[in-house]
Amino acid sequence: MIKLKNYYLIIGLIMAVLLAFLTIIGPSLPFVDAELKGERVIFPGPGEIETAPFPPSDKFPLGSDREGRDLLSLLVVGAKDTFLLIFMIVIIRYVIAVPLGLLGMKNKGFFSWLNKWWNQLFSSFPVIFTTALLLCLPFLLFHEQRYYWSILIIALVEVGRVGFIIQQQAHTLSQKTFIEAGITIGVKPFKMLTSHYFPNLFPSIVVNFFIDAGRVIMLIGQLAILNIFISQELTQINYGQSEIFNTSVDWATLIREARKDVVTAFWIPFFPMLAIVISTLTFNILGEGLRKYFNRHMQ
Repeated sequence: MIKLKNYYLIIGLIMAVLLAFLTIIGPSLPFVDAELKGERVIFPGPGEIETAPFPPSDKFPLGSDREGRDLLSLLVVGAKDTFLLIFMIVIIRYVIAVPLGLLGMKNKGFFSWLNKWWNQLFSSFPVIFTTALLLCLPFLLFHEQRYYWSILIIALVEVGRVGFIIQQQAHTLSQKTFIEAGITIGVKPFKMLTSHYFPNLFPSIVVNFFIDAGRVIMLIGQLAILNIFISQELTQINYGQSEIFNTSVDWATLIREARKDVVTAFWIPFFPMLAIVISTLTFNILGEGLRKYFNRHMQ
């Protein structure tokens, strides 16, 4: 049973359930326009005319974007794309990092060197700069599979950090008496891995997984402010003139013009940023709650 004293886990689970509800059930709610129809011009009364973006009102609880689409509906509908993107990145990262960390647990050899090198290579600069540089490589800008390449690149940038953490934890675990006893009585390596190493490392992996999810969503938001998107295409807007547009409805799309909108229509970047902050807090609080829960059981 979950002790009531573990407020982090209780609050984290409640917030996670609410986000999951909005993501799965949200588009079907009566106040959500799942088709995202926009009206750039509306006529509120005789002789009155208003043009998008529209401020928060009864019709638009959170306001509208520059296309006249309801911002609340955009956030609810875009939640699916946003969380799918986040978890794809984190899952790929851990699928690669966990085996690398376990293979380098002796703190010597090729895999140990690889984890240390990978970690040092990408930890020398802020993640946002490294990721932005890689996503702006010429061959990736208009690649047909940019979406998947971008996911892979973002995942790989911090594989070294995660792999190195797991490596250090596995190395510390290898010094424990029960591990040495298992080796002494001749337990096979695969059995040691599945029965001794992985069960003891699993709690830490789960905790770090959710904290990393928070890091990823913040990174995507930062990239959007720099006008760097995961999925984008070049669209011709005039003769000899083209512009890059995001082709997704994830939350990062809504803050692509944050520096301009914060002055003329503050609600456009504010609410998507608020959604990103709330999601980050959810993952961090849930991760901390799980850490307390696992630590209590280990003790």
